Amino acid sequence: MTELSDRDLAVLAVERRGWPSAGVKERTIREQLGISPTRYYQLLNALLDDPRALAHDPVTVNRLRRIRDERRERRQ
Repeated sequence: MTELSDRDLAVLAVERRGWPSAGVKERTIREQLGISPTRYYQLLNALLDDPRALAHDPVTVNRLRRIRDERRERRQ
C-alpha cells in the first residue's frame, strides 16, 4: 500500500484543527493548500473512504465519517 500524498496529509491536518469560523478555515485552505474550499471538501470526502487515511489519523477520520453519516441520514 502506498503512503498518502503530502496534499492528503495536509488536508487531514487542516481538518484536525479547531476553527473559530468557516471563513478562517476557508482562507487557510486557500492560502496553505492553494486550492478552493470546494476542491478541499472533494478531496476530504475521498480521504474518508481511504484506508490509508484511517490508518494515519483514525480519530479525525472516524469523527468525520460519523458526521457525514449523520448528515446523510437527515437528508433521507
